[in-house]
Amino acid sequence: MTKAINVVGAVLIRDGKVLCARRGPGRSLAYFWEFPGGKLEADETPEEALSRELKEELKIEVVIEPEVFEDASYTYDFGTVHMKTLICHLKSGEPVLTEHVDLKWLVPSQLEQLEWAPVDIPTVKKLVGQGDIYG
Repeated sequence: MTKAINVVGAVLIRDGKVLCARRGPGRSLAYFWEFPGGKLEADETPEEALSRELKEELKIEVVIEPEVFEDASYTYDFGTVHMKTLICHLKSGEPVLTEHVDLKWLVPSQLEQLEWAPVDIPTVKKLVGQGDIYG
């Protein structure tokens, strides 16, 4: 049986663009692009986990929309990742690189140019399919 890992990712939107974060070396999925976020701690809601992770990883505060944007799972060699992505908007701060090696703001039609971590691909496809609706 594979280990289940519950994570949450931010579809952070500003001026019609989505924040994309590139994972650093020495971690699983090094150099793949992802939606920033992380693991849910015990007794944490997805919104609480996302708010905490974005403060820790990017030094920002966000407003999180209540509905789940996408719910995806992918089985890697280290376990099965179950990821919920949530739409967010920047409230305060400017994203800072602490755990990632690069950040890009892209319109949805540009997202498929990047090499995404597999669990993030359903969210990418949904964003691309909806088109540039957040401008």
